[in-house]
Amino acid sequence: MHHAIQFVMYVFIFTAKSRVSSSFTTTTTTTTSLLPLWRFQNSIIKQYHTTTILGLNRFLFDPSELNIKDEGSADKPTIILRKEDYRTIHAAKILGLQNGDTLRAGIVQDSNVRNSIIQQQPPNNVNGEEDSHLLSGCITDEATIEWLPEGKNKKPQPTKNGDPPGSLQITLHSLKPITEELSDIQPRISLLLALPRPLVLGRLLPMIAQVGVQDLILTQAEKVPKDYFGSHLLRKPMEIRNGLIEGLCQAADVQIPSVRIVKQLKP
Repeated sequence: MHHAIQFVMYVFIFTAKSRVSSSFTTTTTTTTSLLPLWRFQNSIIKQYHTTTILGLNRFLFDPSELNIKDEGSADKPTIILRKEDYRTIHAAKILGLQNGDTLRAGIVQDSNVRNSIIQQQPPNNVNGEEDSHLLSGCITDEATIEWLPEGKNKKPQPTKNGDPPGSLQITLHSLKPITEELSDIQPRISLLLALPRPLVLGRLLPMIAQVGVQDLILTQAEKVPKDYFGSHLLRKPMEIRNGLIEGLCQAADVQIPSVRIVKQLKP
């Protein structure tokens, strides 16, 4: 029976035309020889590509990390990440980026930041570090990288085992507000959640940000122990923020959800 099913699959692959489409390209592939199923699937996957606004793995930065020249300078905003930074390690080990390669990047925006200038037009001119917050909520698909070798490493490229050679400098080109792309398709989602165990909450935060939740409300319920509200996670807002940012990196968004604690819900 197993051999019969496999034979039918081979015949189907031999005679079928497979159409693969994305929002930008449509590719039609006709097989001309009897190929194993896994090789046929790989040939399709290699031809499928897309660069939509929902692409994964966007490098996110806090506005305080930006290095901005004085107003009127032609230099673009840059970020220098330390060798030990998790984003530097990801760029070297996972992505294998070389000097001049591009990546998706964005600058996170806290939920309480609403700047009309950002939402209406790209912030082309900012005046030094004190105005770096004006760039929050902006994204680019054209950020370029440059390795800055340190110590014994002289070559500006990842080592043979994938370790970063030193610090990583990222230059942000063509920044634009994310609201230009998402305002028409992103619904506003609020999540009312009975406070789970602190360990579970830590695991949920990235997923909550990934699905597009903009307002998270943590509340009491009949079976929620009161000591959960005194957990270490709720006493350290930066840990909650970092968990949400982790999810945003995969969702290609930059808007950090707001988090509120309401112990007693009233009508």
